[in-house]
Amino acid sequence: MRKNAPAGRRALPAVLGALLLLLAGALGLSVTGGSAAAAVPGPPAGWTTVFSDDFNGASGSGLNRADWLYDTGTGYGYPGAATMWGTGEIETATDSTANVYQDGSGHLVIKPIKDASGHWTSGRIETQRTDFAAPAGGQLEISASLKQPAPASGLGYWPAFWAMGADARPVGATNWPSIGELDIMEDVNALSQHSTTFHCGVWAGECHDPDGISSGLQACSGCQTGFHTYSVVIDRTNTAAEQLRFLLDGQVTYTVNENQVSTGTWQAAVDHGFFAIFDVAIGGSYPNKVCGCTSPSADISSGAAMTVDWIAVNRTNSGSSSSGASTGTSSGTSTGATSGTSTGTTSGTTNGGSSGGSTSAPDYTAGAATTGSGQVRITFVPTTPAAYVDVHYLVNGAGQQNFRMANSGGTWTQTVNGLANGTVLTYWFTYEKNGPQYDTPHFTYTYSG
Repeated sequence: MRKNAPAGRRALPAVLGALLLLLAGALGLSVTGGSAAAAVPGPPAGWTTVFSDDFNGASGSGLNRADWLYDTGTGYGYPGAATMWGTGEIETATDSTANVYQDGSGHLVIKPIKDASGHWTSGRIETQRTDFAAPAGGQLEISASLKQPAPASGLGYWPAFWAMGADARPVGATNWPSIGELDIMEDVNALSQHSTTFHCGVWAGECHDPDGISSGLQACSGCQTGFHTYSVVIDRTNTAAEQLRFLLDGQVTYTVNENQVSTGTWQAAVDHGFFAIFDVAIGGSYPNKVCGCTSPSADISSGAAMTVDWIAVNRTNSGSSSSGASTGTSSGTSTGATSGTSTGTTSGTTNGGSSGGSTSAPDYTAGAATTGSGQVRITFVPTTPAAYVDVHYLVNGAGQQNFRMANSGGTWTQTVNGLANGTVLTYWFTYEKNGPQYDTPHFTYTYSG
């Protein structure tokens, strides 16, 4: 969901904790639970850290304003800029250390507070820098380790970690969503879930805004009780087939490919600098949509904070392919395009209906077949066992759907129901192989009843 649309425990003993952190670093592990602060992880081989903060300020102190910009009030206040940050949220953002502060234990805290009269204040901060960009032929990763708020009664809570295109800042985001927005972590109503979303283009356009191209809310077990790492990778390794990958604790949860929108829309939303944002909103369009009600509830708890351990922005140099992410994308795309497009698309379209269509590539077989009235089953069989396979599909070119496929003995399936005679199903896959993630080209299948 949009965040800026225009109108229209017990701590470990110090010595033991330090030893555990050192051991985790030596083994290349990330610390995701508990309350002890972890150091900002170093970048992978072939990557460079261009910005980071581990929030090691004194207890009760504010942030370094050379690095962070405080948003205050209920909107940017520019002519034409939307009130209530364009989302209907009801809190007032402040730079008070009652709402935004460092806790003296290596964390940033953003705490929404309701006063005696029922008025809410909270915090919303942005990086001063707006030049976090993936170079042509390279990649950018924006990551943060954070713990979601855990209010006793949370209907209306809306914590978020996200990034906005640089050109939003001079005009108060009146050019949204064309300048691009990457929602890396959003949760609403204290559900211990999270969603990721790409906003682009124009209102009610090909990116389906104001909702955007979104994963929807996904399970996020333990995300209110421990720290977890949320990331987005902007992958421009192949500038003709760029990709966004959203990750939770290093595992890909959602992808958006350049070919899902027009080239001009993608480039305007992705191929430039970004700035990062943390905030905790109260009420607004996303909580309301999920609950089917008007939030916040009368009994909502005050003072449940989002706690951030660290933020890091890493990038590769132009043309670098030293990481698993870039290697996997480059290899998977070129392999699929060479074999999958020429064989799969032709076969899938020609042999639609009851006979089905299929394609084979060096490391997978994929196809679709009618299995009942109005029903088509999409199948993917990887040559190398996969930890996950996601299918993305469009019915007559509208409303992209994304599902984690069901696995039965190495055959991954997803059934699509409610199809009318002549319906064209366009589908493609994202799959894991030995760690890296790969993507296939698009295939088509026509349901003939």
